[in-house]
Amino acid sequence: MSIRVLIADDQEMVRAGFRTMLELQDDIEVVADVPDGVSAVARARELRPDVCLLDIRMPEMDGLEVTRALAGPEVADPLRVVVVTTFDLDEYVHAALTNGASGFLLKDAGPTLLIEAVRAAARGDALVSPRITVRLLRHFAKAGAAPEPAGQQLTARELDVVRAAARGLTNAEIGAELYLSLSTVKTHLASVQAKIGARNRVETAAWAWRTGVVE
Repeated sequence: MSIRVLIADDQEMVRAGFRTMLELQDDIEVVADVPDGVSAVARARELRPDVCLLDIRMPEMDGLEVTRALAGPEVADPLRVVVVTTFDLDEYVHAALTNGASGFLLKDAGPTLLIEAVRAAARGDALVSPRITVRLLRHFAKAGAAPEPAGQQLTARELDVVRAAARGLTNAEIGAELYLSLSTVKTHLASVQAKIGARNRVETAAWAWRTGVVE
């Protein structure tokens, strides 16, 4: 089945460009594109797309607010959100991921990364622009504290999987590195998320860096 995508950006040319890039892929379908945050929330709740691509600076309701409304901690049935923006600011990255985003890309990242970010979000992985990733991981490492008690509940194999995920590996790459099947990797990640109270892969990786599980 096709990955159903909603695009929200206040620039018509950007929406048209993203739509063209995505619809050239056999496995992706754009179900809506909207120019503002209020429309993004309404259409996303109506259509329940597999992935929402959101700009940050939009009229009426910005992309960070939309992310929280669709994927935030208080949302019972969150959607998968990828923030795509021109603005390479740490506070935006942190706010987007804290509000539940499954990915964060810069608009100049290119079509290949955009398409892979959509596919990654749809399968439950996460993708962050490479030049942002290094800063992001350093931020969590600097803010780190002693491992939280929940970390002691993880098995050795779960810790291996978490460390690999925190380094940015996809499920397939983790499986290849640790000689595990894809279903086993997913099972381990689901177990870890339940134990540490993480809602998604990004929160799991952030927890790993923050608590010193990965260095």
